[in-house]
Amino acid sequence: MRTVVKVVLGLAAAALVAMAALGVWVLGPTAAPSGEITAIPIEATLPQAEVIQPTEVESGSGESAAADGATTFELVQTETEARFLIDEILSGSPKTVIGVASQVAGQILIDPANPAATQMGPVTVNARTFATDNGNRNRAIQNAILQTGAFEFITFTPKQLLGLPASVAVGDTFTFQVVGDLQIKDQVSEVTFDVTVRVESETRLSGQASATVAREQFGLGLIQTPPQVASVSPQVILELNFVAVSQ
Repeated sequence: MRTVVKVVLGLAAAALVAMAALGVWVLGPTAAPSGEITAIPIEATLPQAEVIQPTEVESGSGESAAADGATTFELVQTETEARFLIDEILSGSPKTVIGVASQVAGQILIDPANPAATQMGPVTVNARTFATDNGNRNRAIQNAILQTGAFEFITFTPKQLLGLPASVAVGDTFTFQVVGDLQIKDQVSEVTFDVTVRVESETRLSGQASATVAREQFGLGLIQTPPQVASVSPQVILELNFVAVSQ
């Protein structure tokens, strides 16, 4: 009997040690950004996104059509943010958790005379800069869920641009879709973003992009939650609020 008690106590002690170690890891310090984020030059990625023309336009490939007279616009980090929104039940009440990342980089190549030939480069987000309204949640997201110590960046690589207008002018607002590969940690899944762009001037664009994805697409279907969180939605809304200026 004493032997059984000792074994039970030993297992309980080991479990407590393991739980304590897990708690230290999950809620411990998070990795800091490795440095300033920079955009991948779009010229190095062309041709990379197939453009689906809204009407028949007499032009060559997206690369040749955008080569002459095209302008490179780059995201302004101080005016651009990537966000995720996810619903949960916290302490018996519904809550929408919003996480905001402050380091976002990317470029877009636009020919004002032929906007249907627009090309987009990869959009990179530093996942280590994501922050919500709760420090413990931030540490859990970075250490246990996104594992940002090993996977610092989230990358969206466009493959197709759908529904671009045949012409735009300063003051116009237009919408289109971007289909591409989104990589979170070591998981890649195709995602379609709905994009709205405002042409504020010849040198400045602003807009929003959004998509809804399933956590399971990126291996995030099972996540550990504290006792006060009864459930977490399987769907996540991804958003990008951006400003881009000509280079």
